[in-house]
Amino acid sequence: MLQLVGARRKRGVDVAAVDFGAWTDHCVPEDRSTWHPLVRQLYEHWLAVTPPNGLPGRQHIVPEDIVALWSNLFMVDVNRAPLRYRYRFCGTELVRAFGREVTGRWLDEVHPEIANAESSERFRYMIETGSATWRRGAPLWSRRPDQRVVESCLAPLAADGHVVDKIFGVVVPCDSAGRPL
Repeated sequence: MLQLVGARRKRGVDVAAVDFGAWTDHCVPEDRSTWHPLVRQLYEHWLAVTPPNGLPGRQHIVPEDIVALWSNLFMVDVNRAPLRYRYRFCGTELVRAFGREVTGRWLDEVHPEIANAESSERFRYMIETGSATWRRGAPLWSRRPDQRVVESCLAPLAADGHVVDKIFGVVVPCDSAGRPL
């Protein structure tokens, strides 16, 4: 079951006036007690390093502060002309789930299904609103037959505090009972 939560306005963007598909009314839940600990840690770290008047950038992320996330962490560079995403790095658990190393490769080449509306709308939503996203539901990109559910939090980064140039996130693949793989 896909879980998303609603909101109205983000960083000056009236999300009701822009179609982000399933993400149009997304809002990260305030109660994060049911989140997987790695997913919650990423989101809380992102909040902690966010400057008061903008978004955090890659320069705010200190890898040593989030060691526990490394194997489930990824970061993509945002290319705006045309809008595409390239893996800057991808943790070992995700490489295992994808069935190959993806660092340095374009998302749309690694995951041709990125063209599916939910994935592309999620990334566009983060870029345009500067908002993090949380999701628990069926995997959209996995190549592992035992992976039935994923929980993820993705967050935008902006070197200048305003224009999103990277997205980083943590993904926890789970079996049909919700146990991490």
